[in-house]
Amino acid sequence: MSRVLVVEDEAHLAQGLRFNLQAEGHDVEVAGDGEDALLRLLDRAERFDAVVLDVMLPGKSGFEVAALLRERKNYVPILMLTARGRPEDVLQGFASGADDYLPKPFELAILIARLDGLLRRSVWMKQTAVPVAGNAPPATPNEPLMPENLADKFQFAGKSIDFRELELRSLGNIIHLTVMEAEFLRYLVRSAGRVVSRKVLLEEVWGLHEDTDTRAIDNFVVRLRRYIEEDPSRPKHLQTVRGVGYRFVAEPE
Repeated sequence: MSRVLVVEDEAHLAQGLRFNLQAEGHDVEVAGDGEDALLRLLDRAERFDAVVLDVMLPGKSGFEVAALLRERKNYVPILMLTARGRPEDVLQGFASGADDYLPKPFELAILIARLDGLLRRSVWMKQTAVPVAGNAPPATPNEPLMPENLADKFQFAGKSIDFRELELRSLGNIIHLTVMEAEFLRYLVRSAGRVVSRKVLLEEVWGLHEDTDTRAIDNFVVRLRRYIEEDPSRPKHLQTVRGVGYRFVAEPE
Protein backbone atom coordinates (compact mmCIF):
# COMPACT_ATOMS: atom_id res chain seq x y z
CA MET A 1 0.00 0.00 0.00
CA SER A 2 1.38 3.39 -1.02
CA ARG A 3 1.26 6.29 1.43
CA VAL A 4 0.28 9.59 -0.20
CA LEU A 5 0.22 13.12 1.22
CA VAL A 6 -2.38 15.45 -0.32
CA VAL A 7 -1.46 19.11 0.19
CA GLU A 8 -4.58 21.16 -0.54
CA ASP A 9 -6.15 24.08 1.36
CA GLU A 10 -9.64 23.62 -0.11
CA ALA A 11 -11.11 21.23 2.44
CA HIS A 12 -13.80 19.77 0.18
CA LEU A 13 -11.28 19.01 -2.56
CA ALA A 14 -8.75 17.58 -0.11
CA GLN A 15 -11.32 15.28 1.45
CA GLY A 16 -12.63 14.26 -1.95
CA LEU A 17 -9.12 13.30 -3.04
CA ARG A 18 -8.55 11.43 0.22
CA PHE A 19 -11.76 9.43 -0.24
CA ASN A 20 -11.10 8.54 -3.87
CA LEU A 21 -7.42 7.69 -3.41
CA GLN A 22 -8.25 5.53 -0.42
CA ALA A 23 -10.79 3.75 -2.61
CA GLU A 24 -7.89 3.01 -4.99
CA GLY A 25 -5.99 1.32 -2.14
CA HIS A 26 -3.72 4.16 -1.01
CA ASP A 27 -3.10 5.27 2.56
CA VAL A 28 -3.79 9.03 2.40
CA GLU A 29 -2.95 11.91 4.73
CA VAL A 30 -3.92 15.56 4.21
CA ALA A 31 -2.05 18.81 4.90
CA GLY A 32 -3.77 22.18 4.53
CA ASP A 33 -0.76 24.43 3.99
CA GLY A 34 2.86 24.41 2.89
CA GLU A 35 4.39 24.64 6.36
CA ASP A 36 2.47 21.62 7.64
CA ALA A 37 3.40 19.68 4.52
CA LEU A 38 7.10 20.42 4.99
CA LEU A 39 7.04 19.42 8.65
CA ARG A 40 5.52 16.08 7.78
CA LEU A 41 7.58 15.36 4.70
CA LEU A 42 10.87 16.23 6.42
CA ASP A 43 10.03 14.25 9.54
CA ARG A 44 12.17 11.11 9.39
CA ALA A 45 9.54 9.23 11.37
CA GLU A 46 7.05 9.70 8.54
CA ARG A 47 7.38 8.12 5.11
CA PHE A 48 5.39 9.09 2.06
CA ASP A 49 5.62 7.46 -1.35
CA ALA A 50 4.20 10.44 -3.26
CA VAL A 51 2.78 13.94 -2.80
CA VAL A 52 -0.17 15.58 -4.54
CA LEU A 53 0.78 19.24 -4.13
CA ASP A 54 -1.38 22.26 -4.92
CA VAL A 55 0.44 25.41 -6.04
CA MET A 56 -1.85 27.99 -4.44
CA LEU A 57 -1.48 27.44 -0.69
CA PRO A 58 -1.59 29.75 2.33
CA GLY A 59 1.91 30.63 3.48
CA LYS A 60 4.45 28.80 1.37
CA SER A 61 3.34 28.04 -2.17
CA GLY A 62 3.60 24.65 -3.76
CA PHE A 63 6.59 25.92 -5.75
CA GLU A 64 8.36 26.81 -2.50
CA VAL A 65 7.48 23.51 -0.87
CA ALA A 66 8.87 21.52 -3.82
CA ALA A 67 12.06 23.60 -3.97
CA LEU A 68 12.69 23.27 -0.22
CA LEU A 69 12.16 19.51 -0.33
CA ARG A 70 14.73 19.15 -3.08
CA GLU A 71 17.17 21.42 -1.23
CA ARG A 72 16.84 19.10 1.77
CA LYS A 73 17.53 16.12 -0.52
CA ASN A 74 14.01 14.78 -0.23
CA TYR A 75 13.12 13.25 -3.60
CA VAL A 76 9.60 12.00 -2.95
CA PRO A 77 7.66 12.02 -6.26
CA ILE A 78 5.57 15.20 -6.58
CA LEU A 79 2.42 15.57 -8.67
CA MET A 80 1.75 19.32 -8.75
CA LEU A 81 -1.71 20.80 -9.24
CA THR A 82 -1.81 24.16 -11.01
CA ALA A 83 -4.81 26.48 -11.06
CA ARG A 84 -4.11 27.18 -14.71
CA GLY A 85 -2.34 25.09 -17.28
CA ARG A 86 -0.15 27.99 -18.42
CA PRO A 87 3.17 26.67 -19.73
CA GLU A 88 5.01 29.23 -17.59
CA ASP A 89 3.41 27.80 -14.43
CA VAL A 90 4.16 24.26 -15.50
CA LEU A 91 7.80 25.07 -16.20
CA GLN A 92 8.13 26.83 -12.85
CA GLY A 93 6.77 23.70 -11.20
CA PHE A 94 9.33 21.50 -12.93
CA ALA A 95 12.09 23.98 -12.12
CA SER A 96 11.04 23.77 -8.46
CA GLY A 97 11.42 20.00 -8.50
CA ALA A 98 7.97 18.63 -9.40
CA ASP A 99 7.87 15.35 -11.32
CA ASP A 100 4.52 15.80 -13.05
CA TYR A 101 1.73 18.36 -13.19
CA LEU A 102 -2.01 18.52 -13.69
CA PRO A 103 -4.01 21.72 -14.34
CA LYS A 104 -7.23 22.39 -12.45
CA PRO A 105 -9.98 21.52 -13.04
CA PHE A 106 -8.93 17.93 -13.64
CA GLU A 107 -10.64 14.61 -14.18
CA LEU A 108 -10.21 12.28 -11.23
CA ALA A 109 -9.33 9.35 -13.47
CA ILE A 110 -6.45 11.32 -15.00
CA LEU A 111 -5.10 12.35 -11.58
CA ILE A 112 -5.18 8.73 -10.41
CA ALA A 113 -3.43 7.59 -13.60
CA ARG A 114 -0.71 10.25 -13.26
CA LEU A 115 -0.16 9.42 -9.58
CA ASP A 116 -0.04 5.69 -10.23
CA GLY A 117 2.49 6.32 -12.99
CA LEU A 118 4.80 8.15 -10.59
CA LEU A 119 4.44 5.42 -7.97
CA ARG A 120 5.15 2.65 -10.49
CA ARG A 121 8.22 4.45 -11.78
CA SER A 122 9.52 4.96 -8.27
CA VAL A 123 9.10 1.28 -7.37
CA TRP A 124 10.59 0.16 -10.69
CA MET A 125 13.68 2.33 -10.18
CA LYS A 126 14.25 0.92 -6.70
CA GLN A 127 13.74 -2.73 -7.59
CA THR A 128 15.39 -3.06 -10.98
CA ALA A 129 19.03 -4.01 -11.00
CA VAL A 130 21.37 -1.48 -12.55
CA PRO A 131 23.01 -2.81 -15.74
CA VAL A 132 26.63 -2.38 -16.73
CA ALA A 133 27.49 1.19 -17.62
CA GLY A 134 28.25 2.09 -21.19
CA ASN A 135 28.17 4.89 -23.66
CA ALA A 136 25.00 5.28 -25.64
CA PRO A 137 25.35 4.98 -29.41
CA PRO A 138 24.44 8.21 -31.17
CA ALA A 139 21.03 8.21 -32.78
CA THR A 140 21.03 8.42 -36.56
CA PRO A 141 18.83 11.05 -38.25
CA ASN A 142 16.27 8.45 -39.36
CA GLU A 143 16.29 6.46 -36.12
CA PRO A 144 13.37 6.98 -33.71
CA LEU A 145 14.35 8.30 -30.28
CA MET A 146 13.25 5.26 -28.28
CA PRO A 147 14.40 4.24 -24.77
CA GLU A 148 16.03 1.08 -26.13
CA ASN A 149 18.62 3.23 -27.88
CA LEU A 150 20.09 4.46 -24.60
CA ALA A 151 21.74 2.47 -21.82
CA ASP A 152 20.50 3.04 -18.30
CA LYS A 153 23.88 4.53 -17.46
CA PHE A 154 25.68 7.00 -19.65
CA GLN A 155 29.30 8.07 -19.17
CA PHE A 156 30.94 11.15 -20.65
CA ALA A 157 34.02 13.23 -19.88
CA GLY A 158 34.57 11.62 -16.48
CA LYS A 159 30.91 12.05 -15.51
CA SER A 160 28.04 9.58 -15.42
CA ILE A 161 24.24 9.68 -15.39
CA ASP A 162 22.24 6.82 -13.91
CA PHE A 163 18.77 7.23 -15.39
CA ARG A 164 17.24 4.46 -13.29
CA GLU A 165 18.54 5.70 -9.95
CA LEU A 166 18.19 9.39 -10.91
CA GLU A 167 21.82 10.08 -10.01
CA LEU A 168 24.41 12.24 -11.70
CA ARG A 169 28.06 11.88 -10.72
CA SER A 170 29.90 15.00 -11.74
CA LEU A 171 32.91 17.01 -10.56
CA GLY A 172 33.29 14.84 -7.47
CA ASN A 173 29.65 15.21 -6.44
CA ILE A 174 26.64 12.89 -6.45
CA ILE A 175 23.55 14.85 -7.50
CA HIS A 176 20.05 13.42 -7.16
CA LEU A 177 17.96 14.33 -10.18
CA THR A 178 14.23 14.81 -10.36
CA VAL A 179 12.38 12.69 -12.90
CA MET A 180 12.07 15.67 -15.24
CA GLU A 181 15.75 16.58 -14.97
CA ALA A 182 16.64 12.99 -15.87
CA GLU A 183 14.17 12.91 -18.76
CA PHE A 184 15.47 16.21 -20.10
CA LEU A 185 19.07 14.94 -20.04
CA ARG A 186 18.01 11.59 -21.50
CA TYR A 187 16.36 13.29 -24.47
CA LEU A 188 19.39 15.47 -25.18
CA VAL A 189 21.79 12.53 -24.81
CA ARG A 190 19.75 10.48 -27.28
CA SER A 191 20.08 13.38 -29.69
CA ALA A 192 23.80 13.90 -28.99
CA GLY A 193 25.47 16.19 -31.51
CA ARG A 194 22.20 17.40 -32.98
CA VAL A 195 20.40 20.66 -32.28
CA VAL A 196 17.09 20.22 -30.44
CA SER A 197 14.73 23.17 -30.50
CA ARG A 198 13.12 24.57 -27.36
CA LYS A 199 9.72 23.84 -28.88
CA VAL A 200 10.57 20.16 -29.36
CA LEU A 201 11.84 19.90 -25.79
CA LEU A 202 8.67 21.48 -24.44
CA GLU A 203 6.51 19.09 -26.45
CA GLU A 204 8.49 15.87 -26.11
CA VAL A 205 9.73 16.14 -22.52
CA TRP A 206 6.95 18.12 -20.83
CA GLY A 207 4.04 17.47 -23.18
CA LEU A 208 3.29 21.18 -23.68
CA HIS A 209 1.70 21.89 -27.03
CA GLU A 210 0.56 25.47 -26.46
CA ASP A 211 2.29 28.53 -27.81
CA THR A 212 4.52 29.95 -25.12
CA ASP A 213 7.65 31.97 -24.60
CA THR A 214 10.06 29.09 -25.05
CA ARG A 215 12.81 31.07 -23.32
CA ALA A 216 11.17 29.92 -20.09
CA ILE A 217 13.01 26.63 -20.56
CA ASP A 218 16.39 28.39 -20.34
CA ASN A 219 16.28 28.58 -16.53
CA PHE A 220 15.97 24.80 -16.44
CA VAL A 221 19.08 24.46 -18.59
CA VAL A 222 21.00 26.91 -16.38
CA ARG A 223 20.41 24.63 -13.39
CA LEU A 224 21.55 21.52 -15.29
CA ARG A 225 24.69 23.32 -16.39
CA ARG A 226 25.56 23.95 -12.75
CA TYR A 227 25.49 20.18 -12.31
CA ILE A 228 27.72 19.09 -15.19
CA GLU A 229 29.78 22.03 -16.47
CA GLU A 230 33.14 22.96 -14.97
CA ASP A 231 32.38 26.57 -15.94
CA PRO A 232 28.60 27.00 -16.35
CA SER A 233 29.12 30.42 -17.93
CA ARG A 234 31.09 28.71 -20.73
CA PRO A 235 29.18 25.47 -21.29
CA LYS A 236 30.85 22.72 -23.28
CA HIS A 237 28.31 19.90 -22.89
CA LEU A 238 24.94 21.71 -22.87
CA GLN A 239 25.52 24.15 -25.69
CA THR A 240 23.12 26.88 -26.72
CA VAL A 241 22.46 27.28 -30.43
CA ARG A 242 21.33 30.88 -30.57
CA GLY A 243 17.77 31.37 -31.75
CA VAL A 244 17.12 27.62 -32.04
CA GLY A 245 17.71 25.51 -28.96
CA TYR A 246 20.33 23.23 -27.42
CA ARG A 247 22.86 20.59 -28.35
CA PHE A 248 24.46 17.98 -26.08
CA VAL A 249 28.12 17.23 -26.75
CA ALA A 250 29.56 14.33 -24.77
CA GLU A 251 33.25 14.85 -25.60
CA PRO A 252 33.85 18.48 -26.61
CA GLU A 253 37.08 19.24 -28.41
